[in-house]
Amino acid sequence: MADAVDFKKTQKDLYMPGAKPCIIDVPEMAFIMLDGEGDPNTAASFQAAVEALYGLSYAIKMSKNGAARPEGYFDFVVPPLEGLWLAGGMGAADKSGFRWTLMIRQPDFVTAEVYETARGVLAKKKPGLNGSAARFERFAEGLCAQAMHTGPYDDEPATVGALERFIAASGCRADFSDTRRHHEIYLGDPRKTVPEKLRTVIRIPIAR
Repeated sequence: MADAVDFKKTQKDLYMPGAKPCIIDVPEMAFIMLDGEGDPNTAASFQAAVEALYGLSYAIKMSKNGAARPEGYFDFVVPPLEGLWLAGGMGAADKSGFRWTLMIRQPDFVTAEVYETARGVLAKKKPGLNGSAARFERFAEGLCAQAMHTGPYDDEPATVGALERFIAASGCRADFSDTRRHHEIYLGDPRKTVPEKLRTVIRIPIAR
């Protein structure tokens, strides 16, 4: 039996950058997304969104065992949680006004139909997880600067500052919009990892 595909290993340029900033052109990928607002540390809606996204993602992963196995299915490791932020990311001092889009990447075999099937499965198996606000979308992020941040989320401003200096030195500029936002990929589980060892990919959209 073939090993489950782990995008963190097969696409290290996307998920395992070094601490030194670099430029990357992020291709279009499929995601399940869910929008919300509020302090991620205290807002019940944030945790509910995380649980719904993982519930939907695992429903798709386990669709290999059902009668409606998706065409082109291959086993995969559920990718890490990601977040698009409109308030500068989790390092900002006041988090109560954060607006966020949480998302989990999906393999290319996932279509709108596959997603809707998974949503129906989740609604039956775990009615307490409300996935009705989530959506399936293809997202092309484009040109970005990125770096790996190691340590507590509240220490992110230092890494963001290094990225901003790198962007300026590279002759580029930050290119924020409603769809191009401060982006974070969470490679560690804060419930199981000490803050000093958390790893977070930080991306800033740029234009030359």
